[in-house]
Amino acid sequence: CGRFSAQLCQDYQTAATTGRPTPAILDLLARSSPAGVLDRITAPTLLVQGEADSLFSLGEADANARGIAAHGTPVKVVWFSGGHDGGAGSDAETARITATADAWFDHYLRRDGAAADTRFEATVPAVSVSGANGRATAQIRQSAAEPAVTGAVPLATRRVALRGPEQQVQAPAGASPAALTSVPGLGPALAAVSSAGARLSALPGQVARFESTPLDSTLHLLGSSRVTVRVAGAGGDATLFAQLYDVGPGGAAVLPQQLVAPVYLSGLTPAGRDVTIATPAVVRDVAAGHRLRLVISTTDQAFAMPAEPHRYRVSAPSGDTANLVSPVASLSAVDVGGVADLWPYAAALLVAAAAAVAGGYQLGRRRRADPPDASLAAVPLAIDGLGKAYSDGFRAVSELSFRVEAGWVLGLLGPNGAGKTTTLRMLMGLIRPTEGGIRVFGQTVTPGAPVLSRIGSFVEGPGFLPHVSGLDNLRLYWQATGRPASHARLEEALEIAGLGADIHRRVKTYSQGMRQRLAIAQAMLGLPDLLVLDEPTNGLDPPQIREMREVLARYAATGRTVLISSHLLSEVEQTCTHVVVMHGGRLVAQGPVADLVGAATTLVIDVDDPALAAKAAAKVPGAADVVETATGLTLSLVGTPRSALVRALVDAGVGVDRVQPQRGLEQVFLALVGEEEA
Repeated sequence: CGRFSAQLCQDYQTAATTGRPTPAILDLLARSSPAGVLDRITAPTLLVQGEADSLFSLGEADANARGIAAHGTPVKVVWFSGGHDGGAGSDAETARITATADAWFDHYLRRDGAAADTRFEATVPAVSVSGANGRATAQIRQSAAEPAVTGAVPLATRRVALRGPEQQVQAPAGASPAALTSVPGLGPALAAVSSAGARLSALPGQVARFESTPLDSTLHLLGSSRVTVRVAGAGGDATLFAQLYDVGPGGAAVLPQQLVAPVYLSGLTPAGRDVTIATPAVVRDVAAGHRLRLVISTTDQAFAMPAEPHRYRVSAPSGDTANLVSPVASLSAVDVGGVADLWPYAAALLVAAAAAVAGGYQLGRRRRADPPDASLAAVPLAIDGLGKAYSDGFRAVSELSFRVEAGWVLGLLGPNGAGKTTTLRMLMGLIRPTEGGIRVFGQTVTPGAPVLSRIGSFVEGPGFLPHVSGLDNLRLYWQATGRPASHARLEEALEIAGLGADIHRRVKTYSQGMRQRLAIAQAMLGLPDLLVLDEPTNGLDPPQIREMREVLARYAATGRTVLISSHLLSEVEQTCTHVVVMHGGRLVAQGPVADLVGAATTLVIDVDDPALAAKAAAKVPGAADVVETATGLTLSLVGTPRSALVRALVDAGVGVDRVQPQRGLEQVFLALVGEEEA
């Protein structure tokens, strides 16, 4: 026990052996807890709490804030995307937190005269995308005061029905094998392989699942949800673990911040009793169309477990439905750059970045890099006025400007000769631009720039040593980078790419599709923040293309960014959140896929009475070219929202079954670049 006292060591050993705290341990914890001194704290208090922290939860930070504020002491609470379990935020967020602390001390110690900012701030890790302008909404959100996360006084609640039958679960002897939900300091590693993480944390026979139907609107989850389930068992006691997953439409399950709630129950009988469980406090936007999944597990690798085997029955209190009550809040989104006094710390980041550039190795002669742009430190890619001209007068790219935000899957589209590959080669520092520039996380891309280590890519096809295995190819590639082997995150990259046992075969025996998957794994080594892929689905059959689509979606769901160049428009439409269309080396369109596809003004409408619908639609302002069909009608709609058209049809007594644009991404693309050149 090192320098701990002998008595403390003995009490700890007893508690660890029995799984129950001794009276002495409880007394020590009570005397050591902040709860005993909160009423004596009179100094204005800034509480900064990590959201990815299984050691100190948001609920404990909330309890401290309540206890201090209850006696009139000014309190400000900031939740950020980090903690003991890893997941530290970007440099820009680190600067924001530091600037917030500096402003707090300036006000109360230097008496600078500025009003104290006591607004509550939280970082939303699952970034949503605004369909209005195609830009990612700010991750930082504020409210006038901190909402309660312990459930005592939430701002508001939302009830979600979770359905599932009665299920029998086993707790194996010695808790082996045990579910794996987190590894201290490596929370993001499991989050990055969400599908694998979901399997590791939900071992067969050890879990009961209850799941909602797809949400009809986004749930802005802020805090700890509560749900009542019925647990029955003959052992008298039970140790269980609750996990609340965000499940996407494709089935990918994400455990927010890899947090799990341990639950200890006593007095269980075969008849069972109702138990109210509080899930871990988290901050997350659960998007419309996603589902919530409650998992009750009998084991977890992060916790000590009873040695004896047990069997339990878990069910909804009545019927097959359990009601999850979640605290929700509508906070105001703010721009990271808008935080007061950020610039001194952004300047410090510039100095650090410049030192990194100066200390990096040189690949031949290169120009002095532009200083980092602190306002773009959280932006994966910003291209401004990019141009490339060759000595024979040919211009491959001209005046190209666009920006890619975190969490996007961006498709770079264009006919042959549009300048896509040239743009990607400039992005990777393989060739220099003639005009303009490219910044990755605020740093200018030049050949050999240190920021290139944050990019994973393959451009113009993969290349491997044919006589060695796929695994050896990956290891040799990583060794060539000169970076530590522990940074490769090899297992996570392999899990995401899904090569399975084929990774041990010689590459010369691989099919084209297998080579392509190996190239994806190579690009994902180190789990880069920006993944750049040139035609990633070449040589893949339809099932492999579908799996690749899910791989890229899972990767972006971790907050990382994917940029793909592809000629398969149908795949881009299904895979990408945003697109950039190039033609003749220039930008011709950009924005969310949904906006470009939905911009079509010609609509197909299925109704129960086409004749009546045609008469009603003709009276709607902006409706033209109304044509009656066997199942409804088609029309052009300009300047009037579709909702107004639907309302007019319903008011006329028409039953509307479907309204959809008449064209998809392929038609939009052809309209932009012309059919002959495409």
